[in-house]
Amino acid sequence: MTLENGEQRVTLNGIEHWLKVEGAENQTIPLLLIHGGPGGNHYTFERTIGPRLAENRTLIYYEQRGSGRSAQPQSEGAYTIPELIDDLNQLIQWLSYDQVDLLGYSFGGELALEYAYHYPKTVRSMVLSSPSLLTLKVTDVTQIAGFMSVVNIEMMKDIEALLSNSLPIDRVLDQIWETIDIDTVDRFLFEDQAIAKKNRQLWEQSNLPNTGLMAKALRKHPMAPPLEDRLKAIQHKVLILTGVHDRNTGMPISRIIHRELPNSQWELFYNSAHFPDLEEPEKFTELVIKFLKSL
Repeated sequence: MTLENGEQRVTLNGIEHWLKVEGAENQTIPLLLIHGGPGGNHYTFERTIGPRLAENRTLIYYEQRGSGRSAQPQSEGAYTIPELIDDLNQLIQWLSYDQVDLLGYSFGGELALEYAYHYPKTVRSMVLSSPSLLTLKVTDVTQIAGFMSVVNIEMMKDIEALLSNSLPIDRVLDQIWETIDIDTVDRFLFEDQAIAKKNRQLWEQSNLPNTGLMAKALRKHPMAPPLEDRLKAIQHKVLILTGVHDRNTGMPISRIIHRELPNSQWELFYNSAHFPDLEEPEKFTELVIKFLKSL
């Protein structure tokens, strides 16, 4: 297929997915972008780091089922990893490329790894920015500790009270997310609050809410065996990018992924939290382009 810049819709597994091509004139192996959330979108990426990468690479954005500008499945539970993998595989088949590079951020990094595990020949390489491993309880612990580092004293006492009630750790985290305000979320996700404000403006401008259905379904139907037990089988060259202040997926998750993958490179961003692409865009662009050109 000859790619042309612009937005379009493609039906994958009976669900209409939003798709956008940028940088087609570069005629490189496509860099397919996988957003996080779960259930998020590419709106901010399109307007910030995306155009920088598109100066050198052909980018393909797509938004997952029920996310952003893509249509929802009929069933509220139809958001399992196998279904997301199959959607992505159908998209790559539709594009008619033998191989693609993947760039996944947050949960998108986890989905990229899952896809590469199941379809290794279709993937040339991967870039993982602040990747997640949702089935690991250390993820919940990392987030709770992260919130406690940015909340006020009253909220910290509320979290301590929740922890003392012997609730399951995921229930504690759910209650924290239900009670925090947007300023706390911004401090949690970003070191630079001026950048956090710009990100918040783009979130509001997008008018693309996260329904929460994907996260709920993924928690209810986890993959078995979990991804962390299968990482050693993924042989691709992988670049991992992590902000040292990441309070969301965190350094521990990136360290585990780097340790288990047999062919990975790990780069740290010392002035970033969960979004190094926004807080250190020059370094992010340089590392991604250098890694892809080295292939």
